[in-house]
Amino acid sequence: MIAASGMALAGLLLSACGGGSPAASGSGHATPAAATSKVVPLVIYNGKNYLPGTAEAFSKKTGIPTEEISGSTGVLLAKIEAEKNHPQWGVFWSDGAAAYASLDAQHLLVRGFEPDTGTLTSVGRRLVPADKSYVPTAITVAGAIVYNPSVVPHPPTSFTQLIQPQWKGAVGMNNPAISGPTYTAVAGIMNQVGGVAKGESFFTKLAANGVQVFTTNKVTLNALLHGQVKLAIVQNTAGIELAEKYAQLKVDYPKDATVLPSVIGIDAKVSKTEIAEAERFADFVYSSAGQKVMQQVNPYGGWPIMTGVHAAPLLPPLSTLPLQFIGTRTWGDREATINQWFTAHVVNG
Repeated sequence: MIAASGMALAGLLLSACGGGSPAASGSGHATPAAATSKVVPLVIYNGKNYLPGTAEAFSKKTGIPTEEISGSTGVLLAKIEAEKNHPQWGVFWSDGAAAYASLDAQHLLVRGFEPDTGTLTSVGRRLVPADKSYVPTAITVAGAIVYNPSVVPHPPTSFTQLIQPQWKGAVGMNNPAISGPTYTAVAGIMNQVGGVAKGESFFTKLAANGVQVFTTNKVTLNALLHGQVKLAIVQNTAGIELAEKYAQLKVDYPKDATVLPSVIGIDAKVSKTEIAEAERFADFVYSSAGQKVMQQVNPYGGWPIMTGVHAAPLLPPLSTLPLQFIGTRTWGDREATINQWFTAHVVNG
């Protein structure tokens, strides 16, 4: 079902991958959160579809109750921002490390923590920020292209081709202000074309070429199914799930599509008890039992980054894809301003 062009992973590793700020680093449970006999509900803001299965398995294993609040990454980030002086969450789990770099810059995340369980692959290790302020859990691709080969026999091989006349009005994508993974795709394209100014020029041309901006993967892919667009730029996992249901669809990875890690962050402002519970949750996710549950709940949730855990069959070998890593801190700091610009000049332009 998936068409993938080739480029060795070694090539993508030449691209810089930013981490968090260089403050307190360490290994293991370096935070001052002391485990106590007291139990409080662990509140999980969930932008991933691994839950509730993972949370249920964690509660069964540990006896720690969980409360799940689900939503798109953008909606959850807005909620976190509104609550930052009175935090209501213990764990935030979603796709896209850039948002976590921004939260870390505001001192909202626990630093210096790494799970004690499992062993990361070499790719997984390079996703760990310098100050260990968030925990990577898997890899997806921020912007893949989903299409029907009977409608589009020759899809574009790079995002820069989308401003060509043959794609006028044919492209659909999500709004990065709502879809966190789409922000990483937008940032990745800007990185590819040479920075923010050149990126704004590209997206201005894309808007003039009739790009259609929707809210989320589901809406964008529905537009593809109904012929409203011919190409859908979405997170690869959303495309794979739809292609599994509709065999006529394929998923391509254009040159320099951007690596998108799924990430767990722990609220630095909740009680020590809830911080300790959140750390135990991250430990469980990294354990063999946690990895097994994740793959059972969502086998196409991404490429595993733990040694000994194998990717689902419809995920092509990561080393064959033409991917890039982008600087997490650099692009995380720009997220709010780029989303505002995109809304003004592409969505409403």
